[in-house]
Parts: sequence; C-alpha cells; structure tokens
Amino acid sequence: MDTLDEKLTSIFDGKVVRKDLLHRIKKGTNVPTFVLEFLLARFCASDDAAEIQAGMEAVLDTLNENYVRPNEANAAQSRVATKGKHRFIDKVHVNYVEKDRRHWAALENFDSRRVAISEKFYRDNDRLLQGGLWAEVTIAFNEIEEDGYTFYVEDLRPIQLARFDFDRYKEGRAQFSRDEWLDVILRSVGLEPSKLSHRVKMHFVARLAPLIEANYNFIELGPRGTGKSYFFSEFSPYSTLISGGQATKATLFYNNQRRKIGLVGYWDTVAFDEVGGIKVKDQDTIQIMKDFMANGRFSRGVEVIADASMAFVGNLDLSVEQIVHSEVYDLFQPLPKEFDLAVQDRFACYLPGWEMPKNSSEFLTSHYGFITDYLAEAFHHQLKQTNRYEEVSKRIKLGKSVEGRDEKGIKKTVCAFIKILHPHGPPADAEFDEYVAYAVEMRRRVKEQMNKRKTDDEYARINLSYINSTGEDVEVYCPESRSATATQEPSRRNIHATGGAVHEPTPISTIAISATNAPPSSIASAAPLEPAQKVTEPQPELTEQHFTIHYGDTGYSYEAIVLPYLKGAKAVEIEDPYIRANHQIQNFVRFCEAAIKSPTVRMITLTTSYDSDTDVKNVSDRLAELKQSLLELDVALEVKINENLHDREIRIDNGWTIKIGRGLDFFQKPDSWYGIGATDLSLRRCLETKVDIFRTAS
Repeated sequence: MDTLDEKLTSIFDGKVVRKDLLHRIKKGTNVPTFVLEFLLARFCASDDAAEIQAGMEAVLDTLNENYVRPNEANAAQSRVATKGKHRFIDKVHVNYVEKDRRHWAALENFDSRRVAISEKFYRDNDRLLQGGLWAEVTIAFNEIEEDGYTFYVEDLRPIQLARFDFDRYKEGRAQFSRDEWLDVILRSVGLEPSKLSHRVKMHFVARLAPLIEANYNFIELGPRGTGKSYFFSEFSPYSTLISGGQATKATLFYNNQRRKIGLVGYWDTVAFDEVGGIKVKDQDTIQIMKDFMANGRFSRGVEVIADASMAFVGNLDLSVEQIVHSEVYDLFQPLPKEFDLAVQDRFACYLPGWEMPKNSSEFLTSHYGFITDYLAEAFHHQLKQTNRYEEVSKRIKLGKSVEGRDEKGIKKTVCAFIKILHPHGPPADAEFDEYVAYAVEMRRRVKEQMNKRKTDDEYARINLSYINSTGEDVEVYCPESRSATATQEPSRRNIHATGGAVHEPTPISTIAISATNAPPSSIASAAPLEPAQKVTEPQPELTEQHFTIHYGDTGYSYEAIVLPYLKGAKAVEIEDPYIRANHQIQNFVRFCEAAIKSPTVRMITLTTSYDSDTDVKNVSDRLAELKQSLLELDVALEVKINENLHDREIRIDNGWTIKIGRGLDFFQKPDSWYGIGATDLSLRRCLETKVDIFRTAS
C-alpha cells in the first residue's frame, strides 16, 4: 500500500477494493464487475498472500454454486424444487401488478417473473422498485398448490448499494487534493495513473462525462483496442451499450404500438459502439435524435423529457495525419451518412481517441480504488440531483468566436469535470482554467470538421478562445490540426459551373468513400476537387403486371415482387390459408422482413385458417414470437382465423393488390440446407405459379 492507498482505505473504509484482484478473476468469468468486487471485498479483505489466494478460490466457488447464467435457468429452478431452497446471485426487480393487487419479484437469470416477496424487502431497499437490484437472494419452493405461485423470496441481501450517502462522499473528497482525487478516480476504473501523462488522464476523465452530466453528447473515434466501449458496458449499471445494428426510434425513443418510452427513458447513458455500422431505418429516427440531443426532449404523439446522455464510439481506419492534411477527408469520416451536420453540431466533446494508449496490462493498477458500484452511484446521484451549469455560467468567460452551441457544449464539459473532480465545492482558478481550455479544444475539434465539410462560411469561426482568470484572451488549438492548412483554411468548392448552370456540390463524405483506394501520398496532397454533376437515378414507374413464374426459375424473392409496391404504404393485409407448417411460418417471417424494409409500414395483418391436422399451439407460439419481434421495431401484427378462407392475395393500403397463385409458399425445398439458395430466396428455385399485380378501384 502506498500513501494514497492508506488515505483512501481509512477515509472510505468498506467502499474500496484492490483492483489487481479484479483483473485476475475477471479474465476467466463473464460476471458483472460490481458482483465480483462485492465477493472480493468479502473474501479477500487481507494483505496476506495465502489468505488472498484462499479468498480467490472462495470467490470462484461462490460463483459456480450461486451465480445463475441465463442458459441455466431451468436447472436453477429444478434445484430449488428438489432441495426446497437455494441461494443465488441475481438481479431482482419488484413490480406492483394492478390486476393481482400485490407485488411480485422478478429474477432475471433465474427467469421467473412471479416470485412472492415480503414487503420488508422492498420497503428497506428502494431500488428493488426502481430498476432492480443485484443481490444474494434465497429462493424457496412453495409446497401449497392453491397459492398460485411456485417460488418465494426467503432472504435477500443487496450486492449493489441500496442507499447512497452523497454528503459522506463529499466529506471524504474534501480531504484529498485535486491531483490525489484524479488518481483515485483513475485507479477506480482499473488504471495506474503513474503510467499516464496528465493529458491522457484528462482524456480518461472525459470518457466519464456522459455518465455524470445529463443530456451530454459525446463522440470518440480512434484506433481499435483502446477500451472505448468499456466505460459504457462495464463501469456503470446505469449505462447501456448498443453494439452496432439497427437504431430505431421505437427502441431508442418511443414505441407507439406499446405506448412505452425507449432506452433514453431508462438509462443515464445510451452508448453506440461501432458507430460507423449503425443502420438507420428511416429519417424520423435522425430527426427525433436531433431534437433529443439539442434539449433532452422530443415529441412523438406524446411529449417526452429524459436525462440520458448519448455517446458514440467508433474506429478511424486512416492515420490522423493523413486526414487533417487532406482536402477530401475529415475526422467525422466513419459516421454513417445520416449523421449530417445538424447531428455533428450537437456534439459537445470530440475525444481524440488516437491519443489513448492501447489496452495493455502495464497500465493496470495493483492499488486500491473505489468499488465500481459505489462510484457509479456517486455519478448517478449527481446526474439526477445536482446541476453545476449555473455555477459554471457565472464564472466562465468565452471569446468572440464562440457561438451558441459552442458555448453550451463547452459549459457542459466543464460541468462534467467539476462534478467528477470537485463534487464538494468549486475548483481553484488555475484548475477551472484548465477545464475550460480542455473543453474548448474538444468543441473546436467538432467545429473544424464541420467547417471542412461545409461549402460556405457557416462554421468558419473555428478560432475558439476563453478569457482566463488573469483576463487574458487565450485561443485554443487542436494539436493534430494546428499546422494543417487543409483543416484550418479548407478550400471552398465553387457551386457555380461555367455557363451559369448551378450544380450541387459533391458531399465530402461521398468523395471520401470514393477515394478509399487512393494511395496515402495522393490523399495527403490531393488538389481541391471540382464540383460533380449530381446524378439522380430515375425511379421506374409502377405498372400493373401479369406474369408466370416457371418451375425452376430463380430471382423471385418477396422483396423483388412486393417491395416496390409498398412505397408510402402503412398497412399490408395478407390472406393465405396455408400458414401452418414450420416452413410456411418461416416464409411468412421472411415476407415480414421484406415488408418492413419499407420504412412507412406500421401494420401487418395475416388472415389464415387451420385444419384438423394443424398443431395450433405450435403455430400460435411461433406467430406470437414474430409479433413480439415486430413490436420492438414499432410494427404491429394482427392474426385472424377464417376457416372458410381459400383465396390468396396481398392487399396494400396504397391501392395495390398482389395475387400469387400459390400464396407465399411458391419455393422448392432446397436440395441441401447447406447449399446456395438455402437462406437467400432470390437464389432459391421456384414452383410454377401465376402472379397478378393490379390497382384496385378507389
């Protein structure tokens, strides 16, 4: 133990743990960090090597015996039924069910939503009713069949903090200097500050900003392997990480079908990993995202206000030196094309991920730090309960080039630093100036890239500055671009062609993509590009069609036949009596996947029929799973049964009707489920059938 260890353990006794033990045990287990730290604090509270080794073995034994993994739920329930009771480590929620007029506990990995629980447990632990709590919980088997439940909670001991004393946290912080507290924070996230430069320490603190400042918009792009996503996936139980994929307004913001708020209503921070891979289904998602990033509210039939911050992390595939000296590249190059200048302008902080060290054991600490859950609670409390914006606004002075969104972003970054490093009171003048200078640089990086993309001078005021405590106007630069003329004075492409014709400029993001195969030397010295004529592909006019698909033909997927006719459609009705066998249900799933590629579709109705041989329960279960899956994408599915149904047709509410003689089941069974055409229906051979596509009368 060094001096800082001794000071920390004496002031925050019971709230700290040795971080090297966590590193040792974390590598072999897929268990939340705060669960491991809880067990380490119990079994390894010693400096004796033999006792620590015995404690580590006790931790592993406890995990094997008590931690329920999601795929072991059935075995866990069977163990309780056989033994009568068993102690588990699991996340417990308590919900009041209006219909039953009572509270029920729900265990996540144990996979039971109807566990009886005594009032004393949720009265003494508020968080059971407010998002759930990780706990050691003893589940017992109920022998009385008439009670209507199988399991009940016999005992419960919280792992996460049930209550947090912020005043005690502030009193403890007051006994440390700023630099000591900075080192404590870094050790608490597992890093050894003596191995890091002061600037890199500030970068790591900035990564924590979205976890402590409400409605904070953060982006970090850089090389792989620098731990960008760790802070949002492991550090705080109040943060969620979306790993690429499709970002829908139903998932993120509000699901109209369920009348339920999305992720921004449940988490302090919503983080997007691999931001370049985000697929946006429709532009409404981006518009709502813009509204929310601007002021923490949006309207989607209902007015929604939420505190969630948004963080975006991703990878840069080119060197920063190439990018800043290039006329065609900018540091926002990895973002999806839907993230336009309006989205970029809402970022308060662009963290230079290329300055962060690669993940390595040499940077891991072997000293004491806060138990992760304790520090996460301190951050959560400050995000919800404290506001330092007015304090910062009264004290900060910014230069003439700082505009509205610049000022807001800079102030929110300074607020985050003060909350993290000075929860007990205001910082000294020199410390405050340091935070302001850092915040101005992070915002300038955003402004420079937007100025590089824009063809006019809208974002040209990039020379951001602040007035320090001595009255001096200090202009702040980004180190990577200070001497890069292509970034400081980007060429403005002429939007007027000779002869008076006006042409649209080629978007820089498009130019960047087309230059991907150019050698680096040519990228760095590229001359300004002349404007290119924007070519718009003519959309084929939809016409009535009547054709035959012959036996053995390929190329007739549901997308090819139906998708063009779904333009502007909100509702699709399918009548097909043969959605019974598993392969027919799978065909219907594929049809739904094709239909929702049209962003306006919100309702799918299936009318089908059953016969005496139909496994009705199997069909109902499969369609219920599909209905649930569609709901997550804000699309409703309604299933109707009509025993007299014989016709097969698809009716679209924009006036088109499609009749396929065999219904959806016009594909041959593939020769092999491992051959071409097994999964891609456009390559699957067809059975013979007629297709009629026509408009119905108004």
